[in-house]
Amino acid sequence: MKLDRTELRKWLLASAPARACGEFVFLQDPFATNEEREKVDQLWQSASKTIREAVGDSGKPMSGWVCIPTGGSSGRTRFARHDEETLSAAVSGFCLHFGLSRINAVSVLPLHHVSGLMAQLRCLATEGTYVPWDWRNLAAGDWPSLTKSDEGWTISLVPTQLQRVLEVPGGADFLRRFRFIFIGGAAAWPELLDRAAEQRLPLSLSYGMTETAAMIAAQVEGAFLAGQRDIGKVMPHARIHLTREDGVACSLNEVGQVRIAAQSLFRGYFPETRTEPEFVPEDLGRLDADARLTILGRRDGMIISGGEKIWPAEVEAALRATGEFSDVAVFGLPDGQWGEAVTAFYPQCDGAKDLESINRLLEPKLAPFKLPKRLVAIATWPRNAQGKVNRETLLNSAGRR
Repeated sequence: MKLDRTELRKWLLASAPARACGEFVFLQDPFATNEEREKVDQLWQSASKTIREAVGDSGKPMSGWVCIPTGGSSGRTRFARHDEETLSAAVSGFCLHFGLSRINAVSVLPLHHVSGLMAQLRCLATEGTYVPWDWRNLAAGDWPSLTKSDEGWTISLVPTQLQRVLEVPGGADFLRRFRFIFIGGAAAWPELLDRAAEQRLPLSLSYGMTETAAMIAAQVEGAFLAGQRDIGKVMPHARIHLTREDGVACSLNEVGQVRIAAQSLFRGYFPETRTEPEFVPEDLGRLDADARLTILGRRDGMIISGGEKIWPAEVEAALRATGEFSDVAVFGLPDGQWGEAVTAFYPQCDGAKDLESINRLLEPKLAPFKLPKRLVAIATWPRNAQGKVNRETLLNSAGRR
């Protein structure tokens, strides 16, 4: 399942919001400002001489020529360099993992995001059917028509998108028409997963990122409805292992730093070339005896309050379960008494919230040291087209870093 370089380049420039800079193709947000476009030009111009000198006259095809923007939740955009080799490996590993020879996908994510791009590339490489659909239409209950297929249909959603669709009349019925509903991009809270299970939705909890050309671990068919709540096993084209802070390999079920090796691993952030054999994100996880992966959160997001370690995702899940918030993000902000104070940000449109009342709702689920010390209402909730909250923007809007 090999993507051809010439055809892939031609397709990207014709179909995606992309621009060519020398041999490189940069995917860009079609709504990017002139200032953002100028930054790409400056980046290319400052790096082009170095790249030409590195490539020289070897005649060898350049690796990492597809530059995909990534900022995660930080908002600091970089371009992860991929090519036909890494993207083909991601498609092949996906097909082997799920036992699919033809991919049919509905995509509500734009092509300049890796999940939107890979959804269409999987369809192109396997001669499947690709249906782009505006997320706003889906959230309003305007469903695409799905033709009958032996291979079935797939769709990728972030947890908040799943929640929105389930709130629309007929949303669960629509989602049951899919063979796979991939959930990624952020941690799904238990109450949402319980609701999906009650509705018999064929979810597949997954893990991946721009640097790995999307998914490298996911639940296989039927695992979610059988009661599994981990991320599933690593795909055939990738390998994940965990290490302690001292670099020693973790034992089974021990929490450790995620380390990734994969055929789909990016070549480096433009203009650099990655030299390390592994990519080490900030994610912490654990592997069980069946080699199933659980992601616990980001190492750089862990809160230490009064000497206690607190995972923001656990507090966020408990806050969402109260039904008081349409969305929420938890941080540890500097505090003279606690070191860091557990602080919950939420959309101002949810209305004023009383901290004591909220904490009474949380007490059955959280230890006292995990309860929020502050609630912060945000007038404009910053979320990108992929559904991820821009955490840096949240902190800046509150005047804190």
